[in-house]
Amino acid sequence: MNQSTAQGTVEQPTQSAPKANNRRRKKILLVVAGVMIVAIAIYALYWFFVSRFVESTDDAYVQGNVVQITPQVAATVTKIYADDTDMVKPGQPLISLDSADADLAVQRAEAQLAQTVREVRTLYASQAQSSANLALREADLARARDDLARRKGLAGSGAVSGEEIRHAELGVTSAQAAVQVAREQLVSGRALTEGTTVAQHPNVLRAASQLQDALLAQSRTTLYAPVGGAVARRSVQVGQRVTPGSPVMSVVPLDQLWIDANFKESQLSQVQVGQPVTVVADLYGGKVKYDGRIAGMGAGTGSAFALLPAQNATGNWIKIVQRVPVRITVDPKQLAEHPLRIGLSVQADVDLHEKGKREDQRRSAATAPTTYTAAAGPNNDKAKARVDEIVAANIK
Repeated sequence: MNQSTAQGTVEQPTQSAPKANNRRRKKILLVVAGVMIVAIAIYALYWFFVSRFVESTDDAYVQGNVVQITPQVAATVTKIYADDTDMVKPGQPLISLDSADADLAVQRAEAQLAQTVREVRTLYASQAQSSANLALREADLARARDDLARRKGLAGSGAVSGEEIRHAELGVTSAQAAVQVAREQLVSGRALTEGTTVAQHPNVLRAASQLQDALLAQSRTTLYAPVGGAVARRSVQVGQRVTPGSPVMSVVPLDQLWIDANFKESQLSQVQVGQPVTVVADLYGGKVKYDGRIAGMGAGTGSAFALLPAQNATGNWIKIVQRVPVRITVDPKQLAEHPLRIGLSVQADVDLHEKGKREDQRRSAATAPTTYTAAAGPNNDKAKARVDEIVAANIK
């Protein structure tokens, strides 16, 4: 008995162990299955209410204007006021060029303008002289006619010979010719001065334009920042000879940035201009999110405008999913708080809940085109003031 009892007590736990393991395994499987069902349900709900209304891409990068600074005159660089990474304001001087040649050209143009004003003054003064000369010739003609009339009146009495009468007639003819010459001189003088003043005479205006051109070339010996931003790609050195149109540096306005997101063609069926976009930059991570709007879509895929576009008509054609660049504008206030740089990678998520505009309606209030205005250097008012000063000094 003792042996059988001992054996029974030993075999009982051995038989119940598999049953306990089976129950434990079933519970684990049920828990795993329940978790999977809940996860699938949550994902299905998320997809139904959120995910299916969002188009995302990480093939997106920050873009912006790269304003090239190029000289308009040929000269030697004498000073450089800004270097790479420097922040400049609109209208700030960037580079100075040697202005010796321009200064000499301005002096020659000023002397030429002064001489032209005096020459035109002579034209107006000669008008009074021509008028006086015409009056003198007309008086001579009247006197010659009186002499002829007197001699003809005395011809019957024999007091005047026929030769004297012929001389008197020749005197009248000569006086008439002199009057005609004086009258033509007066007309030709009026043709040069009539309907205008000394300051508005064509000769003066031509000389004034030459002076303005010289002053403009002189002002162009200093290169100014057309926009505010960061200086990049400075390639010029002091003492270097630059030519018109050669880039010397660039200015990137960091407050005028946008996003170029390259969406697959299969993602664009519901993407429209004006829809809201959430942008996350790799620079700041998910803690900083930018609010953007779709401003427009590219006119073609990236490969269509490539330097070497794909030749799909050849026999070795392979179908590749194409991407279309979509421009996204970003809130300027957020850009000011969290600056970005050109070329940074971002994640763009388009919210499809809000219906945007068709491509032919893109010019709306929400997607109005941005106008970029360059700050001008010294204006032409100084040149006009200098011209008026020289004209006034020589017209007296």
